[in-house]
Amino acid sequence: MKAWLSRNWVAGAGFMAAALLLAAPLVSGAGRGVVLIFLASPLYMLHQIEEHTGDRFRTYVNRVVFGGVEALTVSDVLWINLPGVWGINLVAVYVAWLAGAEWGLAAAYLVLVNGIAHLGMAARFRSYNPGLGTGALLFIPFGVAVALLVPASPGQHALALAIAVAVHAAIIVRVRANVAHAHGR
Repeated sequence: MKAWLSRNWVAGAGFMAAALLLAAPLVSGAGRGVVLIFLASPLYMLHQIEEHTGDRFRTYVNRVVFGGVEALTVSDVLWINLPGVWGINLVAVYVAWLAGAEWGLAAAYLVLVNGIAHLGMAARFRSYNPGLGTGALLFIPFGVAVALLVPASPGQHALALAIAVAVHAAIIVRVRANVAHAHGR
C-alpha cells in the first residue's frame, strides 16, 4: 500500500486540486473567510505537484541539505503531506465553517510558514529547491492576504501561527532523529 501511495499521491493531488477548485463555488455561501480557508487546500496541492513530482523534494533535502543522508524518508513525506497538510487543512476548513473563519487561520499560516521556509532554504543554499516557485509566488502572498482579510483577534492569529510553526518544528525534529539514527546516535 505504501509503495502504491508513494507512487500515486502527487498525481492524486493534481486531480484533487482541480476538483476542489471546481467545488469552490459551492462553499461561497459560507462567506469570504471560509472560502479563503477552503482554497488553502487546492493551493497546497498545486505546490505539492511542483515540490514532490518525481520525489524531487525528498531527494533534494537528502542530497543537498544533508549531504546524502536519508533525513527525509518516503514514509515521512507521506505522513507530512497526507494527514499532516491535507488533514490539518480539512480540520481548518471545518472549524472555519462551524466556528468562524478566524478559527481556521491555521491553514493560511501553514501556507505562509512553508513559503517562508522555501525562501530560507533557497537563501541558505543559494539555489532553487523543489517548491520554491509556488512557495514564493503563491504561498506568501496568499498567506499574507488571508491573514489580513480574515478578521481575527491577535490571540487567534497567534494560535494559527503556533500551529503552523509546531507542524514545521515537528518535521525538523523527525528529520534530525533520522539523521541521528543514520549516524548511529
